[in-house]
This record gives sequence, C-alpha cells and structure tokens, in this order.
Amino acid sequence: MDYQKVINSKIQSVKPSGIRKFFDIASEMDNVISLSVGEPDFKTPWHVREEGINSLQLGKTWYTPNRGFTALREEISNYYNRRFNVKYDPATQVLVTVGGSEAIDVAIRCLAGPGDEVIIPQPSFVCYEPLTLMAGATPVLMDTKVENEFRVVPEDLEKAITDKTKLLILPYPNNPTGGIMEKEDLEKIAQVIKKHDIMVLSDEIYAELTYNEQRHISIANIDGMYERTIVVNGFSKSYAMTGWRLGYALGPTEILSQMTKLHQFCIMSAPTTAQYAAIEALKKGDNDIESMRNEYEMRKNFIVGSFEKLGLTCFEPKGAFYCFPCIKSTGLSSEEFCTRLIKEKHVAVVPGNAFGESGEGFIRVSYCNTLANISKAMKRIESFLQELKDENKS
Repeated sequence: MDYQKVINSKIQSVKPSGIRKFFDIASEMDNVISLSVGEPDFKTPWHVREEGINSLQLGKTWYTPNRGFTALREEISNYYNRRFNVKYDPATQVLVTVGGSEAIDVAIRCLAGPGDEVIIPQPSFVCYEPLTLMAGATPVLMDTKVENEFRVVPEDLEKAITDKTKLLILPYPNNPTGGIMEKEDLEKIAQVIKKHDIMVLSDEIYAELTYNEQRHISIANIDGMYERTIVVNGFSKSYAMTGWRLGYALGPTEILSQMTKLHQFCIMSAPTTAQYAAIEALKKGDNDIESMRNEYEMRKNFIVGSFEKLGLTCFEPKGAFYCFPCIKSTGLSSEEFCTRLIKEKHVAVVPGNAFGESGEGFIRVSYCNTLANISKAMKRIESFLQELKDENKS
C-alpha cells in the first residue's frame, strides 16, 4: 500500500523536532553529559508527589470535569493573581490541559485557520510553526536579534503584520535564548497589537524562572491587553513536573469556551492524579520554586562566565534555564558544531537553527544538570575548541 497517498499532506510536510535528534544520539552513547533537553533535573517536590500517591491509594482515579477540577482551577486563579497580579474567573476563564503543549495547540486551532497568518518570533520553541501549519494557517517568521536581547521590538512587529494577521505568539521568558520582555517592552508592542486588533498567545511556561531579581510581567497585565490575550502555563518547569503532563490556559470566557469544546472532543480531561498533585503544588510550592530558581541562577552565572572565558560570546539569559552562545567564530555551522561535539567529546547540546534559521551560528545549552556535570562539560568544550584551533592552524 502507498501510505504517502493516505497520510495527511500537512502532517507529512512537518519536520521532526531538531531537539530530540541530539537527545536520541546521547541516549545511545556512554559517558555523555547531556545539556540538550529542557527538563528540570530536580525531582518533583516530595509533598507534591505524596499528594498524587495519596490520591491513588484512595482510588481517586475517575474522570475529572472537562475544564479540570474546580479546586485546581481556583488555585490556578489564585496563583496568577498572587504571583502576577492578573485575575481570572476559575469557572469560565481557566482550562486545565495535558501539558502546556496541548493548551498551545488548542489555542492556535481555535484562533487561526486557512487564510489567517500567525506571527512567530524566532529563535523560539519548536512547536509553534508546525502547530500553525497543522491548523491550516500560515506562519510568519519574525527574527529577533541578539543586539535587542532577543526581544520583540515594535518596528519589526509592525513590518510583519498584514491584513491577514490573526495572532502573535509571545514566547517569554524565551526558549532557547533566555530572553525576557520587560514591562516597557510589552507596553510598546501592545500599542501595535491594539492598533491592528490582533490576538496574543503568551507562552509563560518559564514565568517563574527569571533572574537578577527580575519578576515576570504578563502581557495580560498591560492596559488593553487582558481581553486579547490567551495565557499558557503549566507545572513542568517551575515545579519539576514534566512527566505529570499538566498545563493550563487562561483568557476571555468566549475564547476559553471554544477551546474547552475542542479539548473535550480530542482529550476529554487532563490526568486525574496530576491534578491532585498540582493543587498541592500551587498551595504550598512557592518555596520549592525559589529553591530551584536559586540553583538555576548559580548555574547560569557559572556557565555564561565559562563560555566568555572560552572566547564564545554569550548573551546573558534573564529567564528560563538555557544559554545561547554564539559559535560563529569556530567556522562551523550549528549542526556541525553539535554533531562533532557529541561524537568527539560526548557533550550533547542543540543547534540554534533547530529553533529557526535566525538561530544559525548559535547553540542552545541547558543548565538542567548538576554543577559538577556542567563543569566537566565545559572542560570538554574547552578541549574541543582548542582542537578546532589547532586544526585551523595546520
């Protein structure tokens, strides 16, 4: 049978994730230090795990309401009000999803379709462009620049907007660059967004991971943006709950009702055990967040300083848990650099162009690993760079 004829052409045209390639290579090698995957190396805090275990022991394994447990939606609402000063009605403005990824997918499908354009700043996480394509809409890729600290600037946004523009993806704090948008940045682009009457999908999964005493500001908190913003967040990064697969969307009632309908038919409800654990995380997890963030910040300072000492310019990340050093001085492409590094020195990082062509000449390095392993990896990278220099001399 010719399966090419029966598989949806839109799905066939989507390229696999460039992140997983190097993770898969690393998994088949010995003595590899992986700085490639964006997953906290911390265990889910014990009191959170215990609540999930307790729910299983009590046999609480039934379906939940489509939107998620009322108690969880109330805690999510309280959390966003407490941490980011944005209020949402738990009854109509909160949807619990299977990870933040489902929330992004459902939001894009509800807001954009054939004939619509979705503006996607790059470098950025790999899912936005393929999800837009699978929704039948057209991705409009907008490069962000290191000289602007990888922010979205109003001039570039204005140029990207057409009469077909429906949605702007706003992925901050940013994966892979670690860039953030400060209040004044958001206020500037908000003027453009309101002028053209478009919607925003604000992916805030790294909202709790900001550094130098800088707190995340949600664009939903900017004047005139609450009613035109869908916020996506979850528990994977801030609470080290990646495998629990739990996220959520926040936004206007009218849009959330449609997103809930789509969620209802394709998923029905998010994992029950994870929801019980998440309630505990939101109630008592603020100290867990601070502890992990402090550790990430220490690692960030070490790894950025190490790259600078090695002669690789590295924008200092202000959020998330990645750095994005420039490797153009080596003469290698991002793909060549990463392939040789893992094969020759057994260190796994990700090519910057996996996050869009504007990421070419950079690599993404995750500091979701122990300081001891990061230190070993940096010594291997130092050796690799020295050998490259020796090659170029000969």
